[in-house]
Amino acid sequence: MANNTTIYRLVLILLFPLFLLACEGGKESDLIFDSPTDEAYSKTGGSILGGSGGIDLLGNRDTKPQDGGAGIGVNSFLWRASLDTIAFMPLTSADPFGGVIITDWYSPEETNAERFKVNVFILGRDLRADGVRASVFKQKRDINGGWIDSKVDPKTGTELEDAILTRARQLRISSSE
Repeated sequence: MANNTTIYRLVLILLFPLFLLACEGGKESDLIFDSPTDEAYSKTGGSILGGSGGIDLLGNRDTKPQDGGAGIGVNSFLWRASLDTIAFMPLTSADPFGGVIITDWYSPEETNAERFKVNVFILGRDLRADGVRASVFKQKRDINGGWIDSKVDPKTGTELEDAILTRARQLRISSSE
């Protein structure tokens, strides 16, 4: 029993400095900013720990256009293109650092007996043809009103990926003009 108490105390002693660092005590206005050009960004350098070291949340200011911007963990052109392409569907989850977009079920007005769900995965920071994967799921309503999984043509996911890539190219071209 005394051994567990000693371990708990040791853990608390080791974690206490981290808690103190998290409570910097700055003004709230220093922590809220809208863009990397704001005063708060220039004070901290875009880093969690401030200055030039630490974990960079907002990205490097001299990011090349191929990266598609900064502030997210994946290519921003692919990210934006994915959101634009599936904008008609309700989102369940969107993680810009992990590059995962998950929609909720969507039923087109013309076919209320079917519904679709899409998962989009952005696989890196480069704008490449193999940088995005899309999974499409389909369900049909049965006689009792419940939903049953239905087979989706494998080309549907590929066509969605192609639409995302086309939109990403358009966004990249318009950003370089």
